[in-house]
Amino acid sequence: MKMINAIIKPFKLDEVRTALSGIGVSGMTVTEVKGFGRQKGHTELYRGAEYTVDFLPKVKLEVAISDDLLDSAVEAIVAAAGTNKVGDGKIFVLELVDAVRIRTGETGNDAV
Repeated sequence: MKMINAIIKPFKLDEVRTALSGIGVSGMTVTEVKGFGRQKGHTELYRGAEYTVDFLPKVKLEVAISDDLLDSAVEAIVAAAGTNKVGDGKIFVLELVDAVRIRTGETGNDAV
């Protein structure tokens, strides 16, 4: 099993969710986060005063999947979240040792 952590632009969330549902991903966790990478924030004007926004709003997706869905899930996220601009995000793939469905006690791929 694998855990995919993807950091994407917030307005791309629905497209990514639809793409993952299309390949058979049945669930995910979504968290609103802030951060920066190569974008390094930006400068904005508010009531005539200039200020720097260091941390940009992003969305973090956490998806636990079976090994056979990994490549298609990563491809789906890249295709749906990409805008070909700086700040599109990153995908991290982690080894998932185990999963347990609390309601039924199922473990492993059955719990995902």
